[in-house]
Amino acid sequence: MPFTSFAFILFLAIVVTVYYVTPKRWQWVILLVASYVFYLFAGARFVPYLVFTTLTTYGAAIRLDRINKQYNAQLQSPAHELPREDRKVLKIAAERRKKRVLTLVLLLNFGLLAFVKYFNFIGDNINALLADLGAGAAAPQLGLLLPLGISFYTFQSMGYIIDVYRGKYEPERNPAKLALFISFFPQMVQGPIGRYDALAPQLAAPHSFDYERAKQGIQLIIWGYFKKLVIADRAAIFVDQVITYYTAYTGLYIPIAIILYAVQIYTDFSGGIDIATGAAQILGIDLAANFRRPYFAQTIAEYWRRWHITLGAWMRDYLYYPLALSKGLARIGKWLRKKVNNRFGVLFPALMAEAVVFLVIGIWHGPAWKYIAYGIYYGLLIVLGMLLQPLSEKATAALHIKTDCFSWRLWRVLRTFALTCFGRYLTRAPNLGDSYQMMKLTVTEFNPGILLDGSLYTLGLDAKNIRLLFAAILVLLVVSILQEKGYHIREKLQEQNLVFQWAIMLAGIFAVLIFGTYGSGYDATKFIYELF
Repeated sequence: MPFTSFAFILFLAIVVTVYYVTPKRWQWVILLVASYVFYLFAGARFVPYLVFTTLTTYGAAIRLDRINKQYNAQLQSPAHELPREDRKVLKIAAERRKKRVLTLVLLLNFGLLAFVKYFNFIGDNINALLADLGAGAAAPQLGLLLPLGISFYTFQSMGYIIDVYRGKYEPERNPAKLALFISFFPQMVQGPIGRYDALAPQLAAPHSFDYERAKQGIQLIIWGYFKKLVIADRAAIFVDQVITYYTAYTGLYIPIAIILYAVQIYTDFSGGIDIATGAAQILGIDLAANFRRPYFAQTIAEYWRRWHITLGAWMRDYLYYPLALSKGLARIGKWLRKKVNNRFGVLFPALMAEAVVFLVIGIWHGPAWKYIAYGIYYGLLIVLGMLLQPLSEKATAALHIKTDCFSWRLWRVLRTFALTCFGRYLTRAPNLGDSYQMMKLTVTEFNPGILLDGSLYTLGLDAKNIRLLFAAILVLLVVSILQEKGYHIREKLQEQNLVFQWAIMLAGIFAVLIFGTYGSGYDATKFIYELF
């Protein structure tokens, strides 16, 4: 049931109606039923994966809580008699038992994710290696299909179990409520990745219909459809034509397609998130922000704090900090401070943690070497940025560059955007070999004449559609600039007369209906990150 389908709009309308007419104590049940119905539309064969993650997460959390309670009971019972050393032994024993539980549930769920997502990829590479060595193919190829949202709900549920292990909050004792937290339907397609303490209380809480919240949710959904159907899916026609036949479209055709792909993937992903966030908002639930105008970032590090925010936050809390603060890296860093360079030794744990995080982010995106290269690329940029920062600051000072002016900020924004576009060469091409060829063909032919001779109008979009695409991008740019300056458009709209508010909303709906890319012969259903 894609977000861009009429079936989803009808489904959401039915869910909202039933949700608000249901007694408040049972509203969360309606959400659970709706979430599993939504998931069933993706395919009943995928439901066991979701149930498996839910049950293993629930069982592990309860087991962790039981270990904690047993440990506390042992301490409190003969507290005045228990020696300090015995308390230490009990604590170590309890921690070991908890680690075993945590390790098991992480292995089960990340192992399942790795199996369905990467088994055939690993098998292909083993077979290719064996073929190069003159041996026959050995690894079987399985007809595995990737369950909808498995990367997102696996990370969300594993974040929850790690937090329970750390004692951040008590485990959820109602398995059905935990199932709702893991399966809440607006975020099943492509996130955002929720945190239990922020999302679960909202899902369980009673809600009364709020006209203003519902109206704001509808506005956000319309904006999401505008980004997805008017911009992303229109840009996709041009991008697909050039990238599919890149050997015929050399020179400037390729970087223009890559820039449009950068726009496409942003409007596709953030548009889907807007639809999900708006749908949840109508139900009285606030999802975590996942984007904050990433192409206005002035550094690559800032870009990743603005792009796919919930994935970055997950990596920070559950991978980066444990690695950067680990005793092993601390020992190596201490040795490097003495033997190599003090600053490098201080930075070493953070550098290694960043490199691992971005390698994992690359692998998370998909089973292909191009995604691994994508992660390595960003890891190198982040690491080099950290190492070269003092040199950059010295050069800026030596050249007497003003850093508090618009031109300097604009340069940094354009530089960062160019670096992100280079990364798009890696992910948009079919494979790494094609990525290299596209980069090569970009610089080996100089054809600026295509900007003026009408050639760009022969790539799936005529002149009218090209102008419409750039007009829509201009609207997005203006809105983004206003938001960046702190201008809250929806709040300002709320201050206007009701007739004006609905006139703007209806104009948005008609813009999507008239200018959206959909209909017979065109599939406007797939979101890019749905495939990740």
